[in-house]
Amino acid sequence: MILPTKHISVAQSYLGMGAQVLAKIDRPITLTRLWERVREAGAITSYENFVLTLDLLYCLDAVEFNDGLLRRRP
Repeated sequence: MILPTKHISVAQSYLGMGAQVLAKIDRPITLTRLWERVREAGAITSYENFVLTLDLLYCLDAVEFNDGLLRRRP
C-alpha cells in the first residue's frame, strides 16, 4: 500500500497521499491544522492513514517536526 500497484491507485497509496499532504504544507503548521486542511480537501479520509502517511514522509526525510510544528524539508 506504500506504492501504487495494479490494484491500488496512486491516490490510495501512501506515496500518493504523501504528495497531497506535502502540497498542504506551505509554512510551518500544527498537526491539527494540517489534518483539517487534508480532510477538507478529501485527500485522506481516515486519521490512521494520515498518521501513516506522515510516518512515511518523516522516514523519507521530507518533513521535520520541531516545537510542535511540522515543516517541509528543503
